[in-house]
Amino acid sequence: MVAMDMALRASEPIRILLVEDEFLIAEWVGQALSEQGFAVHTVSNARDALRHLAAAPVDVLFTDINLPAGMDGAALARHARELLPDLPVVYASARVAALERHERVPGAIFVPKPYAPAAVGRLIASLVDSARATLVPEFA
Repeated sequence: MVAMDMALRASEPIRILLVEDEFLIAEWVGQALSEQGFAVHTVSNARDALRHLAAAPVDVLFTDINLPAGMDGAALARHARELLPDLPVVYASARVAALERHERVPGAIFVPKPYAPAAVGRLIASLVDSARATLVPEFA
């Protein structure tokens, strides 16, 4: 599988912070991404996500837009970028058809629900692979 190959090529697995308040979706997506070779940490709200971002390394934030407890995924991404300016962000939503450019953090990607976790895995691997390539130039 392409996503797994990309994840395994890195020195360690790509670390995904999955923010999803729907328990069954979080379990399903988290398991599917783990099976693709990603290291997945799942939380159900923005407060716990920010706490994790401040305490542990994360390579990509994959967040639902509609979150409970007063902070949505768009606001979470803005706060996350204050902590980690180069953090790749992927938004997902079933209720929102898309995010306007001014609502997204720069370079973020939007994925409409329902989505196939395998496709999301390939997208995340490609996104992180591109981010790593721009941060660390390859030498011949």
